[in-house]
Amino acid sequence: MRSLIGWFNNLISSSGKDRAADKKLLIAVGLLIVFGLIMLSSASSVVAYNTYHDSYYFFKHQLIGLFLGLAAFWFFSKVDYHRWRKYAVFMLAASIGLLLLVFIPGLAAEWGSARHWINVFGFSLQPSEFVKITLLLYLSAWLESRQKKLAEFSSGTRPFIFILGAIALLLMLQPDIGTLSIIALTSLIVYFVGGGNLKHIFIIILLGFMALALMMHFKPYQANRLRCFMDPSFSKNEFCYQVNQSLIAVGSGGFFGRGLGASRQKYMYLPEVENDAIFPIIGEETGFIFSSLLIVLYLALFYRGWLIARSAPDDFGRILSIGIVSWLSLQAIINIGGMVNIMPMTGVPLPLVSYGGSAMLASLSALGILANVSKQVKD
Repeated sequence: MRSLIGWFNNLISSSGKDRAADKKLLIAVGLLIVFGLIMLSSASSVVAYNTYHDSYYFFKHQLIGLFLGLAAFWFFSKVDYHRWRKYAVFMLAASIGLLLLVFIPGLAAEWGSARHWINVFGFSLQPSEFVKITLLLYLSAWLESRQKKLAEFSSGTRPFIFILGAIALLLMLQPDIGTLSIIALTSLIVYFVGGGNLKHIFIIILLGFMALALMMHFKPYQANRLRCFMDPSFSKNEFCYQVNQSLIAVGSGGFFGRGLGASRQKYMYLPEVENDAIFPIIGEETGFIFSSLLIVLYLALFYRGWLIARSAPDDFGRILSIGIVSWLSLQAIINIGGMVNIMPMTGVPLPLVSYGGSAMLASLSALGILANVSKQVKD
């Protein structure tokens, strides 16, 4: 027991630089969380009462996820991020193991044809959310160690394709194309930032499009999402129902919105208002101005992360920082873009805003690591 306590104290000990985390980063994160809680309480009230006879069901459960997330944020902001370098491969292996658990009957919590969650002591856990951060830790450590070897296919691109392909296969079998798209794009960004061969990156992208086309051939409902993006009117009451209702919600908000709590689409017209479809309710209730300010907050988050990455003391911190903010920014772009139909809808949550304990815990853990990097940036 003493050795365990000693290990924990050593883990959270200062790295020798008693500096504060980036304040503007913390402000952006705090504003996103507070705004997200307000909008979740409003957007989810009807579906929560209709399903659980408690208008604040999702709000109260989100507070639990937020409490755990803030505890994780504090922990990771205290631990010197360099310490995760040697544990990265084990953390990734554990996350992949959790991905495999979704295929085990009794543990898997299926939702329709999708198998994204596992049941742990009565709580649902989404393993793919934690793969986002553990893969970034592993890739950052791996890319830092490879350096000039990345130019060679055998020592750089081939192992990168292998690890990304293994995770992609597991996510396609669930299927979870939204999370796969975020992980794949973020991985390509960190691979490029870490010094990956640009020609090989284009080859990987080409292979990804070929795999996507093959998957849409065998899973027609994925192809229907692309058709809805091209022409939302082709199946208004079935395949394109959500995107059409989303566009109605955003359009009816105007510049100033209907007012907080005054959404009409949340009255069982628009599906998943507490999760991936929360942005249309934000647009309907708060209007164009506040919706734009929400996007500005995500841009501010990315900008602060980019500054931290630029001034990071080493390649590990630089690659990891740009990976974290790229993940969260891409996820926000994909969510909002799908809801306003400027890209195909994928069903990913809006970071720090949508309902989901696993997503909140993973996001705040990653931001805690980013905060720790900001404590050690070069002046």
